[in-house]
Amino acid sequence: MKKKYILSVALGLLIISNSCTDLLDQTDPNAVTVDNYFKTENDVQLAINGVYQSLRSSDSVGESSGLYTDERSDDTGTNDNQSNSGEPFQFNNFAILASNTWLKNHWVSLYQSITRCNVVLSNIDKVTFSDPNTKAKFIAEAKFVRAFIYFQLVRKWGDVPLVTKQLISKDEISENTVRVKKELVYEQIVADLKDVVGSPLENLQSGANSGKVSKAAGNALLGQVYLTMATTLDASAKAANLASAKTYLEAAYAMKSFGSLKDIPYSDVFDVSKKTSCPELIFQIVNKQGDLNYASSIAASTQAKGETINSLKPSTGVGMNVTHDLVFDYETGDLRKDFSIKFGNDPTVQDWFVTKFRDASTTAGVNGYGGNDWILIRYADVILMLAEVNMYLGNDASAIQYLDMVRERAKMPTYAASKANADYSSKYPTLKLAILHERRVELAFEHHRWFDLLRSFTTDELITFMKSKKQADFGSAQLTNFTKKDRYYPIPFDENKLDPVKMYQNEGY
Repeated sequence: MKKKYILSVALGLLIISNSCTDLLDQTDPNAVTVDNYFKTENDVQLAINGVYQSLRSSDSVGESSGLYTDERSDDTGTNDNQSNSGEPFQFNNFAILASNTWLKNHWVSLYQSITRCNVVLSNIDKVTFSDPNTKAKFIAEAKFVRAFIYFQLVRKWGDVPLVTKQLISKDEISENTVRVKKELVYEQIVADLKDVVGSPLENLQSGANSGKVSKAAGNALLGQVYLTMATTLDASAKAANLASAKTYLEAAYAMKSFGSLKDIPYSDVFDVSKKTSCPELIFQIVNKQGDLNYASSIAASTQAKGETINSLKPSTGVGMNVTHDLVFDYETGDLRKDFSIKFGNDPTVQDWFVTKFRDASTTAGVNGYGGNDWILIRYADVILMLAEVNMYLGNDASAIQYLDMVRERAKMPTYAASKANADYSSKYPTLKLAILHERRVELAFEHHRWFDLLRSFTTDELITFMKSKKQADFGSAQLTNFTKKDRYYPIPFDENKLDPVKMYQNEGY
């Protein structure tokens, strides 16, 4: 009997079955393999749908993936007793282990999305298209998602395996299970996104096409990538990377379909009834209100016991915790505080919880099948990145102009007026810290904060920043645990042990 292998790794899935008998060589007539799947344009469309679908998972970048971002930051935590004693608490307690199964699931899920993109890109040439623009759009969509996911990976782990084709053999999988330098990963991200912005995709998507990739999304993400490269990679390329960041962020901003940000009420951004028409949204994961399989659960899951502001589904827990460090960072009169968080008065809660994501409609019902789309890119984010880029380039006047666009919408004083306030100026003595603060309160719980911190500080600066905070404002999470190792996640234990040379471990684990 010949050997039978079943090899499953993060980079792909390969099943090889060989036998000395004709019986075991039989093929399932109902099985569809990649080799014979791609025949029509609709086949490609369905595969692209699968690419988008992969983003929905809480193990990937979906609405419930804050464990890997926000709970790693100073915004949210996990303070209930059950989580405190389990693996999830390792994230915001800065005590993560390489053996953490949640972390491994995250790694695998991200690479599964990349695998889906690579399958489309490696097989699309097999199909004849009536309109070449249709093919070009499919390619751009797959490349955007691949770049988006690699951007997640490279910021969380640094050097990671880089695969840009479908892997079809055991040897190919083995050859590609090797970490490459983060600079090479960024090169691939940039190359993919340049193809996206040069594609025939629509500038913006709306209505029935909400949730699809657009040129605005490509430009916004590419601008963020260049901004991150400028602040985290070789300083010799900082000026060039900042200039590129400015170019692409301005291109995304120029594609907006609204006049001023102040014309879009903050609550409209998260209004389920306006998710296909709100002009601030650039890229989102679409959910279906009332649908068992494709509904959003974030409104119900963030709500604390005794409350009904988010959802009609009764809650039995504390909802999504908010650190007091964030609560105290909201300025007096900031409407975003009243919209985003609330103090839970139930005797078993008595703490702040998240109210930013709401669907208390009868359609969502008592099961909490909400219609909230998960927003990945929106214009306030782009505007604040333009403020950040201009600040780094020394164009403070332009930086402040962009900063004030966001503050004006929130009914807050201008930056110039706020600087005259002793409390504000002592908390945010520099324009850089003022922009970082504005991003925090504007984009809270949207999974940006951890990446903002990584981009704004060197590792040593970040350690100082985190340890300067009050332990009392962080609940059970121990700030003293934060060290140099926490700049990156550990490579999952199984991946490292598979080949400690090619999949070398990050420092400190």
